[in-house]
Amino acid sequence: MLGLVHITLDSATDVVTGIRFPEGNRWHEGRLWYSDMHTGQVFSIDPDGGTDAVPRLEATVPGQSSGLGWLPDGRLIVSSMESRTVVAVEADGTTSVFADLSQVESSLVNDLVVDPETGRTYIGAFGYDLYAGEELRPGPLYVIEPDGSFRLAAEGLVFPNSANVLPGTRTLVVSETWGGKLTAFDIEPDGSLTGRREWAALPEGVTPDGSTVDAEGAIWVCSVDTGEFLRVVEGGEVTDRIDAPGRCAIDCALGGPDGRTLYLATADSYDPATTAETHAGRISAVRVPVSGH
Repeated sequence: MLGLVHITLDSATDVVTGIRFPEGNRWHEGRLWYSDMHTGQVFSIDPDGGTDAVPRLEATVPGQSSGLGWLPDGRLIVSSMESRTVVAVEADGTTSVFADLSQVESSLVNDLVVDPETGRTYIGAFGYDLYAGEELRPGPLYVIEPDGSFRLAAEGLVFPNSANVLPGTRTLVVSETWGGKLTAFDIEPDGSLTGRREWAALPEGVTPDGSTVDAEGAIWVCSVDTGEFLRVVEGGEVTDRIDAPGRCAIDCALGGPDGRTLYLATADSYDPATTAETHAGRISAVRVPVSGH
Protein backbone atom coordinates (compact mmCIF):
# COMPACT_ATOMS: atom_id res chain seq x y z
CA MET A 1 0.00 0.00 0.00
CA LEU A 2 1.17 3.54 -0.70
CA GLY A 3 1.89 5.29 2.57
CA LEU A 4 -0.33 7.98 4.04
CA VAL A 5 1.98 8.52 7.00
CA HIS A 6 1.46 11.82 8.80
CA ILE A 7 -1.28 13.15 6.56
CA THR A 8 -3.37 15.49 8.70
CA LEU A 9 -7.08 16.11 8.84
CA ASP A 10 -6.44 19.46 7.13
CA SER A 11 -5.83 17.46 3.93
CA ALA A 12 -9.32 15.95 4.07
CA THR A 13 -12.57 17.33 2.65
CA ASP A 14 -15.41 18.02 5.07
CA VAL A 15 -18.59 16.08 4.31
CA VAL A 16 -20.70 16.87 7.40
CA THR A 17 -20.15 19.73 9.87
CA GLY A 18 -22.00 21.31 12.79
CA ILE A 19 -22.90 18.09 14.59
CA ARG A 20 -22.04 17.15 18.15
CA PHE A 21 -20.49 13.68 18.36
CA PRO A 22 -20.52 11.59 15.14
CA GLU A 23 -20.54 7.84 15.81
CA GLY A 24 -21.44 4.63 13.97
CA ASN A 25 -20.05 5.58 10.56
CA ARG A 26 -21.21 3.04 7.97
CA TRP A 27 -21.35 2.90 4.17
CA HIS A 28 -24.62 1.32 3.04
CA GLU A 29 -26.40 1.32 -0.32
CA GLY A 30 -24.49 4.29 -1.71
CA ARG A 31 -24.85 6.51 1.34
CA LEU A 32 -22.83 7.36 4.43
CA TRP A 33 -24.77 6.68 7.62
CA TYR A 34 -23.90 7.96 11.08
CA SER A 35 -25.24 8.64 14.56
CA ASP A 36 -24.99 11.97 16.31
CA MET A 37 -24.56 10.23 19.65
CA HIS A 38 -25.23 13.24 21.85
CA THR A 39 -28.61 13.93 20.21
CA GLY A 40 -29.70 10.34 19.51
CA GLN A 41 -30.30 11.17 15.85
CA VAL A 42 -29.30 8.91 12.96
CA PHE A 43 -28.60 10.43 9.54
CA SER A 44 -27.54 9.37 6.07
CA ILE A 45 -26.03 11.44 3.28
CA ASP A 46 -24.94 11.03 -0.33
CA PRO A 47 -21.46 12.57 -0.13
CA ASP A 48 -21.27 12.84 -3.95
CA GLY A 49 -24.55 14.70 -4.28
CA GLY A 50 -22.89 18.06 -4.96
CA THR A 51 -24.50 21.18 -3.53
CA ASP A 52 -27.71 19.22 -2.91
CA ALA A 53 -25.99 16.76 -0.56
CA VAL A 54 -27.56 17.33 2.83
CA PRO A 55 -27.96 14.92 5.75
CA ARG A 56 -31.29 13.09 5.85
CA LEU A 57 -32.74 12.27 9.27
CA GLU A 58 -33.44 8.52 9.36
CA ALA A 59 -34.42 8.00 13.01
CA THR A 60 -34.27 9.43 16.51
CA VAL A 61 -33.22 7.00 19.23
CA PRO A 62 -33.44 8.07 22.88
CA GLY A 63 -30.55 7.27 25.18
CA GLN A 64 -27.51 8.09 23.03
CA SER A 65 -27.36 6.36 19.67
CA SER A 66 -24.12 4.62 18.75
CA GLY A 67 -23.47 1.62 16.49
CA LEU A 68 -25.44 0.95 13.32
CA GLY A 69 -26.10 -2.21 11.32
CA TRP A 70 -28.66 -3.90 9.06
CA LEU A 71 -30.59 -7.08 9.71
CA PRO A 72 -31.15 -9.74 7.05
CA ASP A 73 -34.67 -8.33 6.49
CA GLY A 74 -33.18 -4.92 5.65
CA ARG A 75 -34.08 -3.10 8.85
CA LEU A 76 -31.61 -0.68 10.37
CA ILE A 77 -30.62 -1.40 13.97
CA VAL A 78 -29.07 1.10 16.38
CA SER A 79 -27.48 0.59 19.78
CA SER A 80 -29.17 2.77 22.39
CA MET A 81 -26.47 3.16 25.00
CA GLU A 82 -28.32 4.47 28.03
CA SER A 83 -31.38 2.24 27.68
CA ARG A 84 -29.08 -0.76 27.04
CA THR A 85 -31.15 -1.87 24.09
CA VAL A 86 -30.78 -2.37 20.36
CA VAL A 87 -33.51 -0.55 18.46
CA ALA A 88 -34.90 -1.52 15.06
CA VAL A 89 -35.93 1.22 12.63
CA GLU A 90 -38.81 0.60 10.23
CA ALA A 91 -39.02 2.09 6.75
CA ASP A 92 -41.24 4.91 8.01
CA GLY A 93 -38.73 5.86 10.72
CA THR A 94 -40.66 4.38 13.64
CA THR A 95 -38.63 2.39 16.13
CA SER A 96 -39.09 -0.64 18.34
CA VAL A 97 -36.88 -2.58 20.74
CA PHE A 98 -35.12 -5.41 18.89
CA ALA A 99 -33.06 -6.69 21.81
CA ASP A 100 -33.35 -5.60 25.46
CA LEU A 101 -30.00 -6.17 27.11
CA SER A 102 -31.05 -4.24 30.22
CA GLN A 103 -32.38 -7.60 31.46
CA VAL A 104 -28.80 -8.75 32.02
CA GLU A 105 -26.52 -5.71 31.62
CA SER A 106 -26.23 -2.79 34.05
CA SER A 107 -23.57 -0.79 32.19
CA LEU A 108 -23.99 1.18 28.97
CA VAL A 109 -23.94 -0.77 25.73
CA ASN A 110 -21.54 0.34 23.03
CA ASP A 111 -20.85 -0.16 19.32
CA LEU A 112 -22.14 -3.12 17.30
CA VAL A 113 -21.45 -5.06 14.13
CA VAL A 114 -23.76 -7.33 12.13
CA ASP A 115 -22.13 -10.46 10.73
CA PRO A 116 -23.07 -10.26 7.01
CA GLU A 117 -22.98 -14.04 6.61
CA THR A 118 -25.38 -14.97 9.41
CA GLY A 119 -27.19 -11.77 10.39
CA ARG A 120 -26.05 -12.14 13.99
CA THR A 121 -25.09 -8.97 15.84
CA TYR A 122 -22.15 -8.58 18.22
CA ILE A 123 -22.33 -5.75 20.76
CA GLY A 124 -20.16 -4.80 23.71
CA ALA A 125 -20.91 -3.08 27.01
CA PHE A 126 -18.72 -0.77 29.10
CA GLY A 127 -18.60 -3.06 32.13
CA TYR A 128 -18.66 -0.14 34.60
CA ASP A 129 -20.05 3.38 34.96
CA LEU A 130 -17.45 5.45 33.14
CA TYR A 131 -19.34 8.74 33.49
CA ALA A 132 -19.77 8.37 37.26
CA GLY A 133 -16.05 7.84 37.69
CA GLU A 134 -16.26 4.21 38.75
CA GLU A 135 -13.09 2.16 38.75
CA LEU A 136 -12.53 0.41 35.43
CA ARG A 137 -13.85 -3.14 35.18
CA PRO A 138 -13.76 -5.45 32.15
CA GLY A 139 -16.88 -5.64 30.03
CA PRO A 140 -18.79 -8.30 28.09
CA LEU A 141 -19.56 -8.97 24.45
CA TYR A 142 -23.01 -10.29 23.52
CA VAL A 143 -24.27 -12.05 20.40
CA ILE A 144 -27.81 -11.29 19.25
CA GLU A 145 -29.64 -13.70 16.95
CA PRO A 146 -31.69 -12.35 14.01
CA ASP A 147 -34.84 -12.96 16.07
CA GLY A 148 -33.61 -10.65 18.87
CA SER A 149 -32.66 -13.33 21.40
CA PHE A 150 -29.19 -12.93 22.85
CA ARG A 151 -26.53 -14.52 25.02
CA LEU A 152 -23.08 -13.81 26.38
CA ALA A 153 -20.38 -14.37 23.77
CA ALA A 154 -17.23 -13.28 25.64
CA GLU A 155 -16.25 -11.48 28.82
CA GLY A 156 -13.22 -9.85 30.37
CA LEU A 157 -12.69 -7.30 27.58
CA VAL A 158 -11.24 -3.94 28.58
CA PHE A 159 -13.98 -1.64 27.28
CA PRO A 160 -15.13 -3.56 24.17
CA ASN A 161 -15.89 -1.14 21.39
CA SER A 162 -16.09 -1.45 17.59
CA ALA A 163 -15.74 -4.81 15.85
CA ASN A 164 -15.20 -6.10 12.32
CA VAL A 165 -15.54 -9.44 10.57
CA LEU A 166 -12.40 -9.81 8.47
CA PRO A 167 -13.21 -10.33 4.76
CA GLY A 168 -13.06 -13.92 3.56
CA THR A 169 -12.74 -15.29 7.09
CA ARG A 170 -14.81 -16.23 10.13
CA THR A 171 -12.70 -13.98 12.34
CA LEU A 172 -14.14 -11.21 14.52
CA VAL A 173 -11.73 -8.48 15.66
CA VAL A 174 -12.80 -6.28 18.58
CA SER A 175 -11.30 -2.97 19.77
CA GLU A 176 -10.46 -2.88 23.49
CA THR A 177 -10.33 0.87 24.06
CA TRP A 178 -8.63 1.09 27.44
CA GLY A 179 -6.70 -2.11 26.75
CA GLY A 180 -4.91 -0.50 23.82
CA LYS A 181 -5.26 -3.53 21.59
CA LEU A 182 -7.34 -5.39 19.02
CA THR A 183 -8.53 -8.86 20.03
CA ALA A 184 -9.58 -11.62 17.62
CA PHE A 185 -12.02 -14.51 17.96
CA ASP A 186 -13.04 -17.37 15.70
CA ILE A 187 -16.76 -17.27 14.88
CA GLU A 188 -18.26 -20.74 15.24
CA PRO A 189 -21.25 -21.92 13.15
CA ASP A 190 -23.64 -21.25 16.06
CA GLY A 191 -22.26 -17.71 16.56
CA SER A 192 -20.17 -18.60 19.60
CA LEU A 193 -16.69 -17.07 19.86
CA THR A 194 -13.60 -19.21 20.45
CA GLY A 195 -9.84 -18.95 20.00
CA ARG A 196 -9.44 -15.62 21.72
CA ARG A 197 -6.08 -14.04 20.90
CA GLU A 198 -4.31 -10.72 20.56
CA TRP A 199 -4.61 -9.59 16.93
CA ALA A 200 -2.62 -6.39 17.37
CA ALA A 201 -1.02 -4.56 20.28
CA LEU A 202 -1.25 -0.86 19.50
CA PRO A 203 1.35 1.86 20.11
CA GLU A 204 1.54 3.21 23.63
CA GLY A 205 -1.21 5.69 24.41
CA VAL A 206 -3.48 4.63 21.53
CA THR A 207 -7.10 4.14 22.65
CA PRO A 208 -8.95 2.31 19.87
CA ASP A 209 -12.54 3.44 19.35
CA GLY A 210 -14.31 3.10 15.98
CA SER A 211 -12.79 1.07 13.16
CA THR A 212 -13.30 -0.25 9.65
CA VAL A 213 -11.67 -3.10 7.70
CA ASP A 214 -10.33 -2.92 4.14
CA ALA A 215 -10.14 -5.52 1.37
CA GLU A 216 -6.65 -6.62 2.45
CA GLY A 217 -7.86 -7.39 5.98
CA ALA A 218 -6.11 -4.40 7.55
CA ILE A 219 -8.05 -2.35 10.08
CA TRP A 220 -8.28 1.42 10.19
CA VAL A 221 -8.74 2.25 13.87
CA CYS A 222 -9.42 5.60 15.56
CA SER A 223 -7.57 6.63 18.70
CA VAL A 224 -10.00 8.84 20.58
CA ASP A 225 -7.51 10.21 23.10
CA THR A 226 -4.50 10.81 20.83
CA GLY A 227 -6.47 12.14 17.85
CA GLU A 228 -5.25 9.85 15.09
CA PHE A 229 -6.42 7.24 12.61
CA LEU A 230 -4.11 4.25 12.18
CA ARG A 231 -4.09 1.49 9.56
CA VAL A 232 -2.99 -1.65 11.40
CA VAL A 233 -2.22 -5.14 10.11
CA GLU A 234 -2.28 -8.37 12.10
CA GLY A 235 0.64 -8.40 14.49
CA GLY A 236 0.44 -4.67 15.20
CA GLU A 237 2.40 -2.98 12.40
CA VAL A 238 1.05 0.49 11.67
CA THR A 239 1.28 1.04 7.91
CA ASP A 240 -0.46 4.41 7.65
CA ARG A 241 -1.53 7.27 9.85
CA ILE A 242 -3.79 10.31 9.64
CA ASP A 243 -3.40 12.89 12.38
CA ALA A 244 -6.30 14.91 13.77
CA PRO A 245 -4.49 17.26 16.16
CA GLY A 246 -6.65 18.68 18.92
CA ARG A 247 -9.59 16.44 17.97
CA CYS A 248 -11.15 13.26 19.32
CA ALA A 249 -10.88 10.63 16.59
CA ILE A 250 -14.16 8.76 17.03
CA ASP A 251 -15.03 6.57 14.08
CA CYS A 252 -14.29 5.84 10.43
CA ALA A 253 -15.75 3.99 7.45
CA LEU A 254 -14.59 3.05 3.97
CA GLY A 255 -17.02 3.84 1.17
CA GLY A 256 -17.64 5.87 -1.94
CA PRO A 257 -18.28 4.49 -5.45
CA ASP A 258 -15.02 2.48 -5.46
CA GLY A 259 -14.74 1.93 -1.70
CA ARG A 260 -11.55 3.98 -1.49
CA THR A 261 -12.88 6.98 0.42
CA LEU A 262 -12.14 6.90 4.12
CA TYR A 263 -14.66 8.90 6.15
CA LEU A 264 -13.20 10.30 9.37
CA ALA A 265 -15.47 11.26 12.29
CA THR A 266 -14.07 13.70 14.86
CA ALA A 267 -15.27 16.04 17.60
CA ASP A 268 -13.74 18.63 19.89
CA SER A 269 -14.74 16.74 23.04
CA TYR A 270 -16.60 13.66 24.25
CA ASP A 271 -18.24 15.67 27.04
CA PRO A 272 -21.94 16.18 26.16
CA ALA A 273 -22.05 19.56 27.92
CA THR A 274 -19.19 20.80 25.75
CA THR A 275 -20.56 19.49 22.45
CA ALA A 276 -23.96 21.05 23.24
CA GLU A 277 -22.23 24.43 23.18
CA THR A 278 -19.78 23.97 20.32
CA HIS A 279 -21.40 21.67 17.73
CA ALA A 280 -17.89 21.20 16.35
CA GLY A 281 -18.22 17.55 15.33
CA ARG A 282 -17.60 16.74 11.70
CA ILE A 283 -17.05 13.95 9.21
CA SER A 284 -14.29 14.43 6.65
CA ALA A 285 -13.14 12.36 3.68
CA VAL A 286 -9.74 11.37 2.31
CA ARG A 287 -8.79 9.01 -0.51
CA VAL A 288 -6.83 5.84 0.31
CA PRO A 289 -5.26 3.21 -2.00
CA VAL A 290 -7.04 0.13 -0.59
CA SER A 291 -10.82 -0.11 -0.82
CA GLY A 292 -13.32 -1.44 1.65
CA HIS A 293 -14.30 -5.06 1.17
